[in-house]
Amino acid sequence: MMRAGDRVAVAVSGGADSVALLRVLLELRAELGIVLAVAHFNHGLRGEQATADEAFVGELAKAHSLEFIVGRGNVRDYAVARKIGTEAAARALRYQWLAGIAQEQRFDCVATAHTADDQAETVLLKLIRGAGTRGLAGIYPILLQCEQAQGGPHRFRVVRPLLCVSRAEVQAYLTSMAQLWREDETNLDRRFLRNRVRHELLPLLMRDYNPGIRQVLSDLGELSRAEEEYWQTEVERELAALAPAGSAREPGTIGVPCANSKDSTLPGQVPDFRIGRQPERLNLRRFRLLPAAMQRRLLKRFSELQGLTLDFEDIEALRRCALGEVTRTELPGGRIARQSGGWLQVCTSGRETVVDYRCLLPIPGEVHIAALGLTVQALTVAEEFAREMPGGDLLSCDLLGPELVVRNWHPGDRFWPAHSRSGEKLKRLFAERRVPPAERHGWTVALHGSEIVWVRDFPVAQAYRWNEKGVAVRIQVL
Repeated sequence: MMRAGDRVAVAVSGGADSVALLRVLLELRAELGIVLAVAHFNHGLRGEQATADEAFVGELAKAHSLEFIVGRGNVRDYAVARKIGTEAAARALRYQWLAGIAQEQRFDCVATAHTADDQAETVLLKLIRGAGTRGLAGIYPILLQCEQAQGGPHRFRVVRPLLCVSRAEVQAYLTSMAQLWREDETNLDRRFLRNRVRHELLPLLMRDYNPGIRQVLSDLGELSRAEEEYWQTEVERELAALAPAGSAREPGTIGVPCANSKDSTLPGQVPDFRIGRQPERLNLRRFRLLPAAMQRRLLKRFSELQGLTLDFEDIEALRRCALGEVTRTELPGGRIARQSGGWLQVCTSGRETVVDYRCLLPIPGEVHIAALGLTVQALTVAEEFAREMPGGDLLSCDLLGPELVVRNWHPGDRFWPAHSRSGEKLKRLFAERRVPPAERHGWTVALHGSEIVWVRDFPVAQAYRWNEKGVAVRIQVL
C-alpha cells in the first residue's frame, strides 16, 4: 500500500479506528520509510463535541510531532442544496477536502481507517439494497485517484490498511497501550440504517444464523472485487467493438468505485475508461450473439455513458428491446430506447418533445442540467499547461466574460468551428457528424452574448479559440 518516501495523510476523526491507524503507522514509520501527517475534517454537526474531537486529534498530532491539517464544512447546507442525506453529504465534503489537500500538498497516500466490520456492514447494506457485483465489492483496499492540480495532474492512492482487522482487535490494541480515543454518540443513533445493521441485524445473524457471518461477507466482497475487475476489462473491450466507427475509446483516469460505505468513496467509478466520443448506438447483430451476462453488463455500461442509472428491471427491459422482442422501451428520465436497422439507440422521448433549458455557467465553475442529467463544467487552464492540450478544445479567457449562457440548440443556430473554412448552420454540422435527429433538440451549446462559442462534441468557435497566450478555458460535459 505504501512505498519508501511516500508522504501519507492519515485521516483521523478521533474515534478508535482512526486513532489505531495512526498509532500503527507511527510504529511502522521507520520500517516503511514514510512521512506522516494528520488530517482532520470537522463536519460542523456536533457542536462542542466536534470542537473537542478536533482539539483531541490536534493534541495527538502534537504529541507525536506530526503536521496537523484541519478542514471544516457545513454539511447541513451541503445536504439541503444537493437534496441528499446528511451521511452522504458528510462523506462527499470530507473526501473533497482530502482530495484537495492531496493535490495541494502532494501527498502520495491518503490512509483511512476502515475495518473488517465496516466491510461486512457495507456488503450487507449493498445486498439489502439489491446491488450487483460492483456494489458487493464493498470497500476497496487500494484506490487510485488522479486530480488536476496547479502543478499538473497529481495521482495519489487511497489506502485502507486496517481492512482485515476487526473493531474488537482495534480497541484491544489501543487498550494495551493505554491510548485514549473519542466516542461519537451518533454511531449509536438507530435512525441511521448503518447503525441498525451494525447494532441489530449483524448481531442477530451472528447469534441465530452464522457466527462467522462477518468473514462470509468480507469474503463475498473480495470475490466481487475480483469479478468486477475481470468484467470491467471485458466489457470495455466488447463495447468498443459494438460501437460505431468514430467512437474512439482510450484509457483514462483511474477512478474510485461508488460504494455507499462508511467513507469508502471518492467521486468516480471503478477503474474507468475515458472516451473520445460517447458511443450513441450499439451493433445488435454482434450483441445478440453474446451470453446474457455480457449483454446485461454491456447495457448497464452503455446506459451509464448516456447519463442513465438503470436498475435490474430497466436493464431487462432494455435487453428485450435489444433482442428484438419489442421495438422500443421507455427508460427513466424521459428517455427511450429504439432498435432498428440492426442498431440500438437511446434518445429522448420522441422528436416532438423539446427539452428547453437556459442557465448561466460561471468561469470557472459548473452547472447541472437536470433535464438531461448532465453537468457542464468550465475550467481555467494556465498558459503553460494549455500548450500541451489540443487547441481546438480551448477558448481564450480574455475574450469571454465572467460567465456564459448554456442552453439547448435552437433551429437556425449557426456555428463556426475552429479549423474550418466558414460558419454553417448547426443542423448541417449535426448531419455531417451523424448526430441522430432525435437527440439534436437537447444538444448543449454555450454562448457569449449572442454568439455560440462552444458546442458539445465540436471544436470551439474559431473567433474565440485560444491563441496560445494567457489563460485558456476548457468546457466539458460530465
